[in-house]
Amino acid sequence: MIRSLFIAATGMEAQKLNIDVISNNLANVNTAGYKKSRADFQELLYQDLKTPGATSAEGAQIPSGIQVGLGVRPVAVQKVFLQGDFAHTGNNLDLVIEGDGFFQILKPDGEIAYSRSGAFKLDSEGRIVNSDGYSLEPSITIPANTLSITVGSDGKVTVLQAGSNKPTEIGQIELARFINPGGLKALGKNLFAPTGSSGEATTANPGSDGLGTIAQGFIELSNVNIVEEMVNMIVSQRAYEINSKAVQASDDMLHIANNLRR
Repeated sequence: MIRSLFIAATGMEAQKLNIDVISNNLANVNTAGYKKSRADFQELLYQDLKTPGATSAEGAQIPSGIQVGLGVRPVAVQKVFLQGDFAHTGNNLDLVIEGDGFFQILKPDGEIAYSRSGAFKLDSEGRIVNSDGYSLEPSITIPANTLSITVGSDGKVTVLQAGSNKPTEIGQIELARFINPGGLKALGKNLFAPTGSSGEATTANPGSDGLGTIAQGFIELSNVNIVEEMVNMIVSQRAYEINSKAVQASDDMLHIANNLRR
């Protein structure tokens, strides 16, 4: 009877984590470039009460045996890097990647982080930066007398300056890709860091080496599907509830056993 108490407890713990993951997805439904997470679970060890294929006392082979599972455990919270919808903003510094790839962002500590969020701005020196002031890598500086900025699908950045009727190329955006993006470590602030599981970043110009192209004046929205997350939340809530009922049923059975009279 005690076994069932612990089994149901593992189910409640697993569903609590699942709700945490779903809640974070819903909280970031309007976060540009956000990639939803999914909790993966795995059954625990089995206790063999009768081994399948063993020989019985009469010499016959036992066809199935008796195995009792000991519950469930979370094994991964995986990022799902499906493309999010695009929203037109008309802002010259809003960029999306149509296809595979990440923008390279230079952190204050000198390390390169990676992001799908292309909501860029200009700092006081004219550099293209993200919302936290981290510079796009390779660094691109917009001249002070710029009238308009154009970013091509291949990542070339050109500007039209005052007093000139001919655009001038001032920089090239490079994208990065990973053999296993699901292995990236989420840092928050729409940034990811490479790990041993993700592999090293390979960089190239947009539209080459399997990388996507860039579209100007758009941002990539979160890939969270609200209806799907709500359904998952209902399923997780009911699973948590039914596991709590199993705990209650086990407790009731123990209560009956403890009150047996001769």
